[in-house]
Amino acid sequence: MRSNKVYESAEAAVADIASGATLLVGGFGLCGIPMALIEALRDRGVSDLVCVSNNCGVDDWGLGILLQTRQIRKMVSSYVGENKTFERQFLSGELEVELVPQGTLAERIRAGGAGIPAFYTATGVGTTVAEGKEVRAFDGREYVLERAITGDFALIKGWKADKLGNVIYHETERNFNPVMATAAKVTIVEVEELVEPGELDPNFIHTPSIYVNRIVVNPNPIKRIERRTVRPRPQA
Repeated sequence: MRSNKVYESAEAAVADIASGATLLVGGFGLCGIPMALIEALRDRGVSDLVCVSNNCGVDDWGLGILLQTRQIRKMVSSYVGENKTFERQFLSGELEVELVPQGTLAERIRAGGAGIPAFYTATGVGTTVAEGKEVRAFDGREYVLERAITGDFALIKGWKADKLGNVIYHETERNFNPVMATAAKVTIVEVEELVEPGELDPNFIHTPSIYVNRIVVNPNPIKRIERRTVRPRPQA
């Protein structure tokens, strides 16, 4: 086992991700996505990937760049509305899609990290979400059984980490990243700043080092948003 978690490049950190792997990819919209790791995976050319992520980015950013190169076989997501490539591939039958209510998706991943194989939720009862799944009544209300989600690799985006792998997220980057870090066999974190052990306040660490296997530093990431909305300037 490698004792040093810090890798010299994103390419080195994803070098053993093989075709057919299941990936948990952090982010919400384009916030908190591990873009350097995604680009390195695109350049490797692996295919037949199953990606679990809140969404699939946009056509030319985030996981959207893996759709363009047809490296993703299946997406497990809760929102996919900003990506025309996704729509095109889904409607043509090229891309398998499992749509999951957002809270259920987060809980399925959290359960996977906690070693809980399945749980009951009222979300989705009586809809297509519940088709083919066990439904039971508790205290007069119906609940659908949802299976936990785990992955071969988690690709997550942090703000700051120490060399042991303790991670802090910046504001809304703390979205799906923390739960995904716990639910994969190998967790790879991309951070903007790397510090020495002891420099992070233990009270503010979001993901403890026990969950992190590899660290990549990307000090100046490009940060995009899907849609900029501004108010008109008030008239004087």
